[in-house]
Amino acid sequence: MTSAASEVSPPVGIVAGGGAMPFAVAESLAARGITPVLFPLRGACDPARVEKFRHRWISVGQLGRAMRLFREEGCRDLIFIGTLVRPSLSEIRFDVKTLRLLGNVIRAFRGGDDHLLSGVGRILEQDGFRMIGIKEVAPDLLMPEGCISRAWPSDASKADIERGRAVLAALGPFDIGQAAVVIDGHVVAVEDIEGTDALLARVARLREEGRIRAAMGRGVLVKAPKSGQDLRFDLPTIGPRTIEGVAAAGLAGIAVIAGNTIAAEPQAMIALADAKYLFVIGLPS
Repeated sequence: MTSAASEVSPPVGIVAGGGAMPFAVAESLAARGITPVLFPLRGACDPARVEKFRHRWISVGQLGRAMRLFREEGCRDLIFIGTLVRPSLSEIRFDVKTLRLLGNVIRAFRGGDDHLLSGVGRILEQDGFRMIGIKEVAPDLLMPEGCISRAWPSDASKADIERGRAVLAALGPFDIGQAAVVIDGHVVAVEDIEGTDALLARVARLREEGRIRAAMGRGVLVKAPKSGQDLRFDLPTIGPRTIEGVAAAGLAGIAVIAGNTIAAEPQAMIALADAKYLFVIGLPS
């Protein structure tokens, strides 16, 4: 893939999935004087919140229509952001353009979310569009380096963080997940297709069942991009909901890679972490 140039070419198209991040990116762009145009995905993006922005609805599998709309709106630069439950190929209604590219689409579906997004990105770039990432369009939404909470990791938590980073580095080539929970040196859970919220719920359940016997307030959620990942797509994300999950799981805090992790609703996240005496730290890459 080609690398994005240092300057963004407005208007910027935001292919918007679910959650708050597409709107946070749009607001960040607008605050910098760059016009955002949202292309919300049907069945994923919030139809009420999208009304605030200039937008054109698109559907998964309708690449031809999406490309036409991108051009009509003057969007050469595109960003993918937001959650999306991946449909099976049999559930997608392809348009003519997508059918012509079906071999490339099928190859994109064979792998994790990063593989799928980068595969679709390659298809779009071959048609003259440019895929860009959060670093280019909204760097203010990325996690800074250092501890942003009042609480700080203990020596035991620091050791758990290092173990978690090592585990994620080893799993990265297999495109499995971007998060792990380590408690007192034991890797108790790794993120799977269900995502981070489900990972934390699983840890909470294991505590309730007595399978995890470490004291409450020990252990760390560690998140990091997969090794070799195209950092324009599918960056790890944390926010207030992550804090709630970490607290329910009885952990001490969260460690993520600074500059390569999205911090959603950062002020609310920090306030909640402080209220629950949890640490949130950005690690050097």
